Amino acid sequence: MKVAIVHDWLTLKGGAETCLKEMLDLYPQADLFCIADFLPEHERGFLAGHRITTSFIQKLPRAAKHYRSYLPLMPLAIEQFDVTRYDLVISSTASVAKGVVTGPDQVHIAYTYSPIRYAWDLQHQYLEEAGLTRGIKGRAARLVLHYMRQWDSRTANGVDHFVAISRFIARRIRKAYGRASTVIYPPVDLDRFALHESKDDFYVTMSRMVPYKRIPLIVEAFAAMPDKRLVVIGDGPEMPAVRAAAGSNVTVMGRQPDAVVVDHLQRARAFLFAAEEDFGIAPLEAQACGTPVIAYGKGGALETINGHDGPDQTGVFFPKQTAEAIVAAVAHLESRWDAITPEACRANVQRFSVERFRHEFADFVKAAMMAADAGAVLDHARPAALASLPR
Repeated sequence: MKVAIVHDWLTLKGGAETCLKEMLDLYPQADLFCIADFLPEHERGFLAGHRITTSFIQKLPRAAKHYRSYLPLMPLAIEQFDVTRYDLVISSTASVAKGVVTGPDQVHIAYTYSPIRYAWDLQHQYLEEAGLTRGIKGRAARLVLHYMRQWDSRTANGVDHFVAISRFIARRIRKAYGRASTVIYPPVDLDRFALHESKDDFYVTMSRMVPYKRIPLIVEAFAAMPDKRLVVIGDGPEMPAVRAAAGSNVTVMGRQPDAVVVDHLQRARAFLFAAEEDFGIAPLEAQACGTPVIAYGKGGALETINGHDGPDQTGVFFPKQTAEAIVAAVAHLESRWDAITPEACRANVQRFSVERFRHEFADFVKAAMMAADAGAVLDHARPAALASLPR
């Protein structure tokens, strides 16, 4: 079987690249296509042995740092990839990869982290955060996003099977494309995070510091709790706002090596998570260490954290993205401290293991290929090949 994997772009090793690594391990014969490849050398090990084809955007001026500025050209770029000689095409996408052109004798599976966020339901948030709500640039941005929605909706017809990373994203796929999808959760490397039962007297948050992660909001909340310590790990454009909001009880560490990250996740009293995330790997990594999570109660967090009072609880939710709501959630966690155990946190994460992802994804692909050979339609609600797997 000839396999092509089409990824949006390779610029840093994040959650999407963790999924991509597992796909490449499952299909070592696969060739890889992406809009641009600027992944640092020290993060490229998982790409070894795979032929990589990039688009013309790779060679455009300042593409290494400003590849997103070429968004209007990306539909054209992705459509230029010739994947006609492959039996199976897997797109790994939160942007344009699913728009690759395939034929009726090929199976195209789109593993979808999200429909293009800034073109669909998050358009207004994106425009506001980018300062594009008015003026000529604002009108131009709205026109580009309108075009991207039309293109994105049309190219959904070229996908045979959508796979969503969460039920939250499955609903977004239904809204954007009118298509059903099967949920296969991304993998968490449990071997990287050992259970640590004893906890120190500090809280931690860790993230890329971009607006929707709301890291300054978490820091602001701890300014109202001077008796509690917060450690902030990460870097990004929101760093000045984080430092400005930080009081003496907040330690801003910036970007840290993996060993430091794991050590703080293991020893922290709880992990803070204020984003409305599509899935959210970091809260699962914290739970893998036996650390409970205080999270905003929307998006993928509702599927990865047992945040309601009761047996096997692994954290608490707060209902609004406000400092007051976070303060109340911290107090609620403290009131539930004896009921939330490190063992329950670790047990909750077992259902997101690497082995489970490989098993479910390989079985889904097998079912899709068998259905294509038989001229049948795969039941996205529960494919036959997945029937024996836990829901």
